[in-house]
Amino acid sequence: MIEAVGRLVAEDNTLFESLEDKVNAYPDLKEFLQFLLMNGKEISNVPGNTAIGIAKMFGFVRIENNKVVVANRIFEMRLYDMFLASAEMQRSEIYTLGDRDKYRFISEDGLNMELILERFVTAFDDLYGDLSQKFPEEDGRRYFLLYLRPIINGTGNYYIESRTRNQERTDVIVDYLGKQYVIELKIWRGDSYNTRGESQLLAYLDHYHLKKGYMLSFNFNKNKKIGVRRLQIGEKTLVEAVV
Repeated sequence: MIEAVGRLVAEDNTLFESLEDKVNAYPDLKEFLQFLLMNGKEISNVPGNTAIGIAKMFGFVRIENNKVVVANRIFEMRLYDMFLASAEMQRSEIYTLGDRDKYRFISEDGLNMELILERFVTAFDDLYGDLSQKFPEEDGRRYFLLYLRPIINGTGNYYIESRTRNQERTDVIVDYLGKQYVIELKIWRGDSYNTRGESQLLAYLDHYHLKKGYMLSFNFNKNKKIGVRRLQIGEKTLVEAVV
């Protein structure tokens, strides 16, 4: 099934061509979909909202519990690829570094996700660690996906788990050569919040029948300590990265 999804998402067909044409033809629609996918925030259905109305009319989104969500997982994956593959984003330095480093992360056994996090922490700190202003929270998620995309491009897929799409945490599920990797992206809110995040991630590992999970925290404190560590909790291994 994972392989079939990968082939379908990578396919050029009239449905996807129509989708992309409409996104490019309606600037309000494009801005709205980028916000919905990249910002990590729930969007309530607002009757009369032009962008939501257009997105519903073309079948890009549906309403679930009065929240706007992408109509299906295939559309979501395709839209992520469309936005992250844009010329502007491919000129991003973090994308370039991911593309340069990609072969060191891939083996016959799949992805070395722990090494991906280690290299991302270093790259992110080199590029943005000296910024005098707080780095926008939503950009952290976006830049990790930018770094990840050229690594799995053509072989793997990823999507954001809708149940964890909020301002505080987002789970990215990566499918690669028949294996799944769960990476929780969150904003650092202190030790107690981090412990709660570990418990949530452990529950997701049980859900996906996995023994190893990953957590990437974006810490905006001046005295933060960046790096990657391993945590063994029972039979589960958590790899925690802080940038």
